[in-house]
Amino acid sequence: MRQFLDFEKPIAELEGKIEELRRTTDAGGIDVAEEVGKLRDKAHKLLQTTYAKLTPWQKAQIARHPERPHTSDYIAGLIEDFLPLAGDRAFADDSAVLGGMGRFRGRAVMVIGTERGHDTESRVKHNFGMARPEGYRKARRLMELAGRFGLPILSFVDTAGAFPGIEAEARGQAEAIARAIEAGLDAPVPFIATIIGEGGSGGAIALAAADRVLMLEHSIYSVISPEGCASILWRDAAQAATAAEALRLTAEDLRKLALVDAVVAEPLGGAHRDAPAMLAAVSRQVWDSLEPLLALDGATLRARRREKFLEMGRAGVV
Repeated sequence: MRQFLDFEKPIAELEGKIEELRRTTDAGGIDVAEEVGKLRDKAHKLLQTTYAKLTPWQKAQIARHPERPHTSDYIAGLIEDFLPLAGDRAFADDSAVLGGMGRFRGRAVMVIGTERGHDTESRVKHNFGMARPEGYRKARRLMELAGRFGLPILSFVDTAGAFPGIEAEARGQAEAIARAIEAGLDAPVPFIATIIGEGGSGGAIALAAADRVLMLEHSIYSVISPEGCASILWRDAAQAATAAEALRLTAEDLRKLALVDAVVAEPLGGAHRDAPAMLAAVSRQVWDSLEPLLALDGATLRARRREKFLEMGRAGVV
């Protein structure tokens, strides 16, 4: 059964009525096809109206929707012959970060991404997508491996941020994130990052210091979560909606600010309503972004990538 967000309750009620009428028909009752058709049209129009005027806070809720496609879904749907690689060669393997080699549209690539998990068991296993230092060290290792073998890097970002536990800080969380960013900037191969859900803080940019940064239409990307920002500025997490507005964290805002390169349109109602269509759209956009970069040499890629991020800093100062 589909999970509905709070602001989708009117849509949920209509779809619930449609399902009840379907069961009536299946049970051999009266023909209700005409009534179902009218309700479907009404539900579709309401969905269009609702999603045409989403607030930043509502977009944050969609970005976190538990049924949204995760990194593991993109790997399964877009990458052939995927060979997972584990461990940071220093401490342990971090299940919050998935990575490995495979083929994207016939081209050998390195894939890295944060994984949240789909149910309680898998979410605990993947630590809800919040990586520890060993996760970022694994990402760095795979980026360096990609550079050594000339493999373009594709990353998929969906994390609330790096794990904030004491043990993570004790093992060098900040240093691990910084080194992962450094590895991304220094990679002598094309690097395409896609924000598929929530892109939180340094935990996200560690996997997104890329030549091209793509964002799904209803994803978010910010230095801090709306709840965290509200807790700091207003000392009240209930002000999260206000914080979301101020943070300019939506794909539309970030594209206008030139902090991301392209926005990938989602199916009406969000990526979770039509995952195959979402994967197909991401595949097209990733390939369109990757193909022109394949002709560039490593030195050019590094120079352009570094200049891109330096320009963001200059624009911010101005």
